[in-house]
Amino acid sequence: MINPPDEGQDILLVEDSDVDYETVLRAFRKGQLRSRVIRCEDGDEALDYLHRRNRFAAPGAAPRPALVLLDLNLPGTDGREVLEEMKSDPALKDIPVIVMTTSSDPRDVERCYKYGANSYVAKPVSFEGYMEAVRRLHSYWFDTVMLPDTAGR
Repeated sequence: MINPPDEGQDILLVEDSDVDYETVLRAFRKGQLRSRVIRCEDGDEALDYLHRRNRFAAPGAAPRPALVLLDLNLPGTDGREVLEEMKSDPALKDIPVIVMTTSSDPRDVERCYKYGANSYVAKPVSFEGYMEAVRRLHSYWFDTVMLPDTAGR
C-alpha cells in the first residue's frame, strides 16, 4: 500500500500491524514530514518490492526507497531475514535500514547490527512517544545525514 505522493523521499515501512502503520502515518501528517510511506505487510512482500519481482515487476511499481523502517516480528519471512538478505545483496545493501520493533532482546539488537542495521529503535508505547521517535528519525535521516542519490536505480 502506498500513501499519496509527496515531495519528500520514499520510505519503505515493513509493518504487519495496522495500528502501528496508522500511527506512523499520523506521526508523519502531524509532524508535516514530507516523505511518502510505502507499506509492505510482511517480509516476503518487502523482498518482492525491493527486488522488483512478482506484483512489483512492472516499471515504476517499486520506486527505490531512500530508507527502510523494518519491524522484526513479521509473518512468514521475518524482519531479521529481510535485513540479512538486504545487506548481503550488492544492489540493496546501501539502503539504510532502521529496525523499529517491540523487541528489546539484546540478542536481536546484536544480530541486527551484526547484519548491517543502521539503527535499532524500540517502539515507544505511547502515541506521543511514537510521534517523537518518528519525527527524530525523519529529521536525522533526511535533514542531517547525507544519503546517496538513488534516482534511476
